[in-house]
Amino acid sequence: MVIILQIVLFIVLCSTAGYFAYKGYTRVYKNIMLGKSEDLSGNSSERLKNMLLVAFGQKKMFKNITPAVLHLFLYVGFVITQIELIEIFIDGLTGNHRIIFHAVESIPALRFIYVFIISFIEVLSVFVFIATVSFLSRRWILRVPRLNKPELKGFPIIDATVILLLEIILLTCIFSMNTADMALHKGEYGFLVSGFLMPVFAGCGDTCLHVIERIGWWGHMIMVLAFLVYLPYSKHLHILLAFPNTYFGRLQPKGYISNMPEITKEIKLMMDPSATPPPADANAAPVKFGAKDVFDLSWKNLLDAYTCTECGRCTAACPANQTGKLLSPRKIMMDTRDRLEEVGKNIASNNGIWKEDGKSLIENGYISVEELRACTTCNACVEECPVLISPLEIIVQLRRNLVMEESNAPAEWNAMFTAMENNGAPWQFSQQDRLNWENG
Repeated sequence: MVIILQIVLFIVLCSTAGYFAYKGYTRVYKNIMLGKSEDLSGNSSERLKNMLLVAFGQKKMFKNITPAVLHLFLYVGFVITQIELIEIFIDGLTGNHRIIFHAVESIPALRFIYVFIISFIEVLSVFVFIATVSFLSRRWILRVPRLNKPELKGFPIIDATVILLLEIILLTCIFSMNTADMALHKGEYGFLVSGFLMPVFAGCGDTCLHVIERIGWWGHMIMVLAFLVYLPYSKHLHILLAFPNTYFGRLQPKGYISNMPEITKEIKLMMDPSATPPPADANAAPVKFGAKDVFDLSWKNLLDAYTCTECGRCTAACPANQTGKLLSPRKIMMDTRDRLEEVGKNIASNNGIWKEDGKSLIENGYISVEELRACTTCNACVEECPVLISPLEIIVQLRRNLVMEESNAPAEWNAMFTAMENNGAPWQFSQQDRLNWENG
């Protein structure tokens, strides 16, 4: 009866978590696809190389060695410790206990491999625990500046803390499960760290040890399922999205800023007086310059927003931010994601149809004009991002819209634009007078 109850409860928990996780990940996908289409399908070998080096190999993390090593512990430990879940899920579906161990315990070589893998997972879990406590300390005790900027107040700081605390609970469950199990079976398994921790449960009877082991077993599984459900609402979604985001990363040099086809066409017509403009299409949609809302950005820009780890390396490297300007590249990505979430909820609540809400990504509590104007397009933020995000692309698109559609530019910029249009240079004198300075 107990076995049947375990199987039923296990299936119910997994099915419920799977349903809510599916809804969460589907929501994120639909929101990303609200962006404009963009073909990034070429150069698959180079893209795969980028993904393996940057997302899987953590290549760009090691510019700052301390957080890089801690993140490596957390990343590798998180991935490897899930191997133990294989046995937990098999046990849950069959009502058994350590079914893999009992299948190989009579074969010395396989038993050794099993014990080695679990022991290795336990050692990694110790490093993960150290990294988790260190990250909490960096946020709440050391108060690392880039982790305590204004844009992180509220949900972002709560989100980061919740994930770290869940990680500690998960690790506690792993060690409770293995250590109590070891003590219950008189050290039969031979796990490394659990064997060291066995004296902690020295005064417990068999019933107490069994209860502790079950709490650890169920706790481990529930924490993993909770993390799976919570992930689509957290910045830690980058654990999954870092891989597609690096695969579809830009292959052009970082200083490259894409042209607008409509402007390129007009310039070519200006440069060639004999060229004939194509006939106007009365049914064509009006040309839109730059981006005012998330619909005007590409799906890759929106994928960038969801992939942002909120680590703040971009903001720490931004010269505008360093000199006290309002601009924070991290905030640009967070605001884009927040606006995208708002738009997604609007569409979902109106049966899949967008209902105009009178807002946009510029102003309305999101990205201000002052922030956009502070950017020097130096690409420091793009260079620093560990998962190949480009806040600059969004900044440039929003600024293009301000200037070209809203005529919203400082007087100094307008003077320069006029001079370039009339004289082909930023200076307010004709081209034939450029070399007059040689005459003294």
